[in-house]
Amino acid sequence: MDQNVLLTMLPQVLIDGLTLGFLYAVVALGYTMVYGILELINFAHGEIFMVGAFLGTEVLLIMQSFGILEGLNPFVAFLLAILVASLITGGMGVTIERIAYRPLRNSPRLIALISAIGVSFFLQDLVRFTEGLVRNAFYLSGPQLFKGIIPLSSSIFIPTKTLLIIISAIVMMVSLHLFVSRTKWGIAMRAVAQDQQTASLMSINVNKVIALTFFIGSSLGGATGVLYAQQYGTVDPYIGFILGLKAFTAAVLGGIGNLKGAMWGGVLLGLIESLGTAYMGPLTGNAFGAEYKDVFAFTILIIVLLFKPEGLFGEAVKEKV
Repeated sequence: MDQNVLLTMLPQVLIDGLTLGFLYAVVALGYTMVYGILELINFAHGEIFMVGAFLGTEVLLIMQSFGILEGLNPFVAFLLAILVASLITGGMGVTIERIAYRPLRNSPRLIALISAIGVSFFLQDLVRFTEGLVRNAFYLSGPQLFKGIIPLSSSIFIPTKTLLIIISAIVMMVSLHLFVSRTKWGIAMRAVAQDQQTASLMSINVNKVIALTFFIGSSLGGATGVLYAQQYGTVDPYIGFILGLKAFTAAVLGGIGNLKGAMWGGVLLGLIESLGTAYMGPLTGNAFGAEYKDVFAFTILIIVLLFKPEGLFGEAVKEKV
């Protein structure tokens, strides 16, 4: 492919990479928050993201079936879908922590990890069963609220929904950063992450703080599911598996347990994946094409674990959560 064509493609590839990266980053926050406070890899988090995608899509479909969606401002409908998905997935996160993780808190890490994998499969099958029963299909296509395209130049365009997804993801990440760094509950979360016993001696209710951490992380995951559904149109019960693994990779890349690391790790991973998908084919004579896009994430995971297991930002911020 001509070099000028490759350069012309670059801005659009970067926009796609940033969009994907912000989705990874917000989901990665859920992984890193739970790991930071419990040193547990919550493999069910990808499925919570998937449930949020289904919930948001169902909210829009229900409003559409009652004729409410047509007369409603798209921004209001978008916020309603995010609000419902966030609250329900947040409650799910608290329930999962109470039933599946808290009784195993003093058990070996492997036991809790197996419990997380079990919850992951349970949620996957629950959604598949429910959707099959209600809609007789495992996948779901919802209404697209924003169909406009904003031209940035003669050759660069950004869909309105993509711009909103980027803005929404940034708002969620900044809000979480301010919450953790500026509020009493955020300070309590950081204290529990440092030492649970000492935090309890300082009159901090450790169980409440852990439940709050699960609520916030799961809410962010559910909200990101709504963003994903709007970006890609169709959701199925298996979207949480691959995206969850990539978000986990992003958390490891940035330094798991480190909020800023998870954010930057997600953005970097999205950009690397997008650039690799767009350019590997032309640069290798089509020996490696877009079908190998998942290879980039897992290659990065192996490289990071081998040479810098603490992540790119692991040394910059020593406080966990």
